[in-house]
This record gives sequence, C-alpha cells and structure tokens, in this order.
Amino acid sequence: MSQFISGIALLVRDYGEALAYYTQSLGFTLVEDRTDGARRWVVVMPPGAHETRIRLVKATKPEQIERVGDHTGGRVFLFLQTDDLMRDYAALKARGVHFIEKPRREVFGLGAIFTDLYGNRWELVEMAKPS
Repeated sequence: MSQFISGIALLVRDYGEALAYYTQSLGFTLVEDRTDGARRWVVVMPPGAHETRIRLVKATKPEQIERVGDHTGGRVFLFLQTDDLMRDYAALKARGVHFIEKPRREVFGLGAIFTDLYGNRWELVEMAKPS
C-alpha cells in the first residue's frame, strides 16, 4: 500500500491577493486556476515540489471567514522545507515575507517562522545533514 497527502486546502479572503502573495512573495508555481461555473479551483505548489499542492479556497461562510489566518489556533500550520534556509530566508525577506524571528538552530536543523498575508504561521526548515 502506498499513500501520501497530495494537498491541503487553505482558506483565503480573496483569490487575487492570495495568488499574488503565493506566486510573487513566496515564489510558488500556479498549477491550476479554473472554474466549473459555480466554484473556482486554484492550486499552487512550492518551487521544486513534486507532489504537495495547496488549494486556495475562498472563505464564504461566517465560520470560514473567522478561520482565515488562524487554521491552527496560533501554532505553526505548515512547514516549508528547503535545502538552503539562509538563501531562501534572504530571498523571501527581500520579497516582503514577514518573519517573526531570525533563523535559529534546532535539533532537526535550522528553522525560521514567518506569517503569510493572513497571519497563518509557517516554518521554513532546513533539515540537518546526517553525519
């Protein structure tokens, strides 16, 4: 048996602002942007990703609108793994991404937490090389 999580849904306020942020600020690739008449299907993925995709979903109901920017009650929601944290930290900061801390060394390697345009917490991580 083989299973994996191919994607997640991320609540957004507006497709235009979300697409601009994820493609321009974070440098993600737009995979799909289509409508079926009633709904819009917008999918992005990090550079170099092969399987993981994020579906941007416009919040329309009051309970969804309340959750935009707070999917996990203030905890880190998503982990964006990189092969060079310092390179990506500098590039993301230059594109206006808001880091709430400087890179730090952890047991797993390096990490730095940032917030997306809605306030969701993400952690940019570089895993330590096995010795």
